[in-house]
Amino acid sequence: MFADLQTTRVLSLDSGGRILDWISWQDAVCLYVRDAVAWTLGDPCVTVHGGRSRRSGEQSLIHLHPIVASRSRAKCMHGDPAPALTNHALFTRDRNICMYCGQTFTRGDLTRDHVIPVSRGGRDIWENVVTACLTCNVRKGCRTPQQANMPLLAIPFRPSWVEHLILSNRHILADQMDFLKGHLPRHRRC
Repeated sequence: MFADLQTTRVLSLDSGGRILDWISWQDAVCLYVRDAVAWTLGDPCVTVHGGRSRRSGEQSLIHLHPIVASRSRAKCMHGDPAPALTNHALFTRDRNICMYCGQTFTRGDLTRDHVIPVSRGGRDIWENVVTACLTCNVRKGCRTPQQANMPLLAIPFRPSWVEHLILSNRHILADQMDFLKGHLPRHRRC
């Protein structure tokens, strides 16, 4: 089964199998054309039609795989890289649910709340921020959840790089999800 060209993103790996990031189908085509693909996983998911040869009149085709390892090797990083803390990533982590009242909201009605307020020494890090609706954020104010008598529905955590990749792509193909699930932290595997 072939995916839609406009929504498909290819999972990029280095030659050693380290997960790098999502890349567009255009960037994946460039890897294929430059002969920079070391290996692939999964059945081809997208066929890209190129130009026609002047000599033969045949149209070029590139069959993109859902997971592509480039010939390069990523620089060795110690530990799991932390995804950038943005409101978009935070709201995605918390599935647009206010961590105080439990209701689901649109992104425009959500805010970043610091569990330990910045005014009290709290830091702007994954482990100290949650998604809150405007009403709950105002009600909590510059207090801790305990002081405001507003218990958290979930403990804030820093998503792993793999969790971040899963959260950041709405159109993950089955081959990609199977691969990513195998790289989730053991205590968070489905």
